[in-house]
Amino acid sequence: MLVLRLNKAGMPQDWIHPEQAARLYCQQKVIFELGDDCRILHGGHNRLGIQSTIRLAPIIACEGKVTDLSGKVALTNRYLFRRDNDICMYCGQAFSPRVLTRDHILPRSRGGKDSWTNVATACQRCNHAKGARTPEEAGMPLLAVPFRPNVYERFYLMNRRILADQMNFLASHFSRQREWQIMA
Repeated sequence: MLVLRLNKAGMPQDWIHPEQAARLYCQQKVIFELGDDCRILHGGHNRLGIQSTIRLAPIIACEGKVTDLSGKVALTNRYLFRRDNDICMYCGQAFSPRVLTRDHILPRSRGGKDSWTNVATACQRCNHAKGARTPEEAGMPLLAVPFRPNVYERFYLMNRRILADQMNFLASHFSRQREWQIMA
């Protein structure tokens, strides 16, 4: 389990290990915590044989500098495929990430950029069939509108093992585009 660390403004900053979270609790840097799915860490024993424990919330906000990560979502295949739920945006079938490809909606050979709003997940067959054409030219309409993830979506993309409390917090800040509209 990783703990979602927020800044004092409530913006996600990092996924941290429980030991790092325990250190922040001990240093009294935790301002507030969110979530019910708490974890108990066990420490050493005192001279009476009593073991120390610390309760870790799944989401903690800490003192420290406020870092704005809103525009910093790296475009990687891993994040792209996760954004698109490992589904080919042309045929609609789910695939293993190892057989998916990054398709440029406006092909790079025609001036298309390598940006979140110009790429979509495609299976190898559909990417090959589309070739260096636009979806309209190839007669292969996209099933969803590509979008640039916001900072909350970035933290969703970063971690595959998100607790329910963490997911509820992140999802409450997802852009509307995340709730995919199937295009006609």
